[in-house]
This record gives sequence, structure tokens and C-alpha cells, in this order.
Amino acid sequence: MQKRNSSCHRLFYVMAAATSLACAQASIPNEQYPNHAVRIIVPFAAGGLDASSEQGSRLRDANVRESAAPAVLLAQASIPNEQYPNHAVRIIVPFAAGGGTDLAARIIAQKLSESLGANFVVDNRPGAAGIVGTEAIAKSKADGYALLVVSSSHAINPAMYPKLPYDTARDFAPVSLLLSGPTLLVAHPSLPAKNARELIALAKARPGVLTFASAGHGTPPHMAGELFRSMAHIDITHIPYRGNGPAYTDLMAGQVSLMFPNIATSLQYVKTGRMRALGVGGKRRSVIAPDIPTINESGLPGYEMSSWFGLLAPAGTPPAVINRLQQEIGRMFRQAEVREKLFEQGVEPVGSTPQEFAAFLNAETAQWAKVIKATGLKPE
Repeated sequence: MQKRNSSCHRLFYVMAAATSLACAQASIPNEQYPNHAVRIIVPFAAGGLDASSEQGSRLRDANVRESAAPAVLLAQASIPNEQYPNHAVRIIVPFAAGGGTDLAARIIAQKLSESLGANFVVDNRPGAAGIVGTEAIAKSKADGYALLVVSSSHAINPAMYPKLPYDTARDFAPVSLLLSGPTLLVAHPSLPAKNARELIALAKARPGVLTFASAGHGTPPHMAGELFRSMAHIDITHIPYRGNGPAYTDLMAGQVSLMFPNIATSLQYVKTGRMRALGVGGKRRSVIAPDIPTINESGLPGYEMSSWFGLLAPAGTPPAVINRLQQEIGRMFRQAEVREKLFEQGVEPVGSTPQEFAAFLNAETAQWAKVIKATGLKPE
């Protein structure tokens, strides 16, 4: 009887030691543990609990495993995933290829693939002013392998579409504000107007005749056009498309008169003569097109409109994953060659923190809600 009690006491102490060791592992932040030999101290002589017997061996192993399991699971849950990403990451662009959002996504995808050693693949999901692709991410698994690049539409849509299939604040985790750049007012070369002043005069002479294309109802090019129409007191007709790409095609074919896209994707067509630039929407002239006047100085005082692009993840994505992505983006944008290439395309790298991007989104959403209410815009 005394030997059995002694053995039971030894079992209790071995179990306690194992459990304490497992709990200690939960506080170790290094996912690579163990990376060298581990010593387990047993405070009794060898052979306790009748260790030589098959029954004693099974009992000891079972109790140690059972007592350690909860602590091991807890440790795994608290250790950040330092191996992220270990397979391909999908970046959804909620617009067709060829637009500013697509350009931003492809820049980020290429650089993250190079720095993190996994493929970041762009997946275009156009439709309903970006709602289709955005909803897909809202319903995706929050593991960092499904991301979303958004534009101003993300802040515009809550006021434009009150019954969205997602909550823009609750269903997404901000990662970083990526890029920003001015709007460029462009026209088909056949249009008899060479600046904003001449365009306004032409529109007033032909009310309801001129048309302007956009990447969809409620998108930044649409809102830029609406702002121009409202401030200039003219009557021009909006023609929505499923992304900038198809809108560009019809503008260059002369099917529509105007467009208000971002300068990064439209300037190339101006340089080849397929579009005519009438004015830049920024506060200042663009460094990549200093000969193009601002809309403010060339006919519509006070007009200002710029585009921005940011990266989101599904709500609930581990903070360690969010932080790693943001850190890589920040490091990328600090590289002189990357910054130079982006400036050459007319966009400015930002690379904000998740907290800064969240505050920016809140401010943008509130601002566009006021604009939409004041103009009386409704979903089409």
C-alpha cells in the first residue's frame, strides 16, 4: 500500500511538472521553439510508478498528454504566425483590369511576392460599383490569404447604397493606405474644348448633349464628374461602366465625351494623342505633367478631386498578419527606386499604419455622405 501511494505521489508530481512546462511554452513568442535540446527534470529516482510495467507506462503517458494538451493548444493560439505567407495570397480588385485600383493592386502584388516569397495574385471581380468584389472579401476566411484593394468607392458606397451586403466599418480590417494621386479631366480629341473654361462654355451651349464616362455609379470618376457638374452648373450625362478599362475604350472610340479618371492610368493615352487632357484635379499641377493646368486655375475655381487606394483584410485577420503586411508595405515605399517609379506614374506612396488608415476611412466616409446628401444622388 505504501509503495502504491508513493507511486501515485510521483505520478502527481510528474503530471504537475509537465503541465507547468506546457503552460510556460504558451508565453514563448518564438514559433520555431524548440530549436535545440530540451531538458525535462524529474525530481525522483528513475523507475517510479512501476515504470517498467506496460500498464504504468501507458498510464503515465496518457496523463501527461491529457494534462498538457490544453496548455499546448493555448500556446499555439497565442504565437504569431511567423511563417505567413506559406502559400498563394489572393488580392481582389473590385473593378475591371486597367483602372487605378487594378494598377495599385498589381504594384503591391509584385513587390509583396518578391519580399515575402509567396505569390500574391490579383483577382478582378468587377460589378455594382465595387460591391461584388468587396462582398467576396467580407465573406472570406480571415487568415490573411484573401485581401482587398479599395478606392474612394469604399467610402462613397455606404451613403450611395444604404443596403450594402456588408458593413464597411465592421467587416474589414484596415491594413494600409497605399497610394494617392490627382484626377485628370480628359476628353475625346474631337471635342472642341481645350481646358475647363472652354468645356463649361460648350456644355452650357449644348445642355444634356455631352456625356461623361465612369468606372460605375458611385465610383471616384463618377463623383468627380458630379462635383464638376454641380460646381459649374452644367448639364452633362453620366454613362457608367464596369471599371475604367471599358470606359477608356469607349472614350477613345468617341462613344462618350469626357471622363474624370486618375492621372496614373489615363496620362499614357494623353501622351499618345488618344485623349486630350483638359485639367488636373489636384491643388497643384502634377510633377509628371506640368504643362497641364489644374481645373481650379483653368476655369472652375475651388474644384479639387484626388484618388486614393488602400489595402483591407477580412475582419478578424490576426494582428500579426496585418502588421507584417503593413511593415512590408512601409519598407517597400521607403525604397528610393520604388518611390521614383510611383511618382513617374503620377501617384504618391503613403504606407500608413492600420490605425491611420482606419481614421482616414472614417473621415472619408463622413465627407462623402455629406456630398451625396447635398447633391441628392441616388443609386441607379
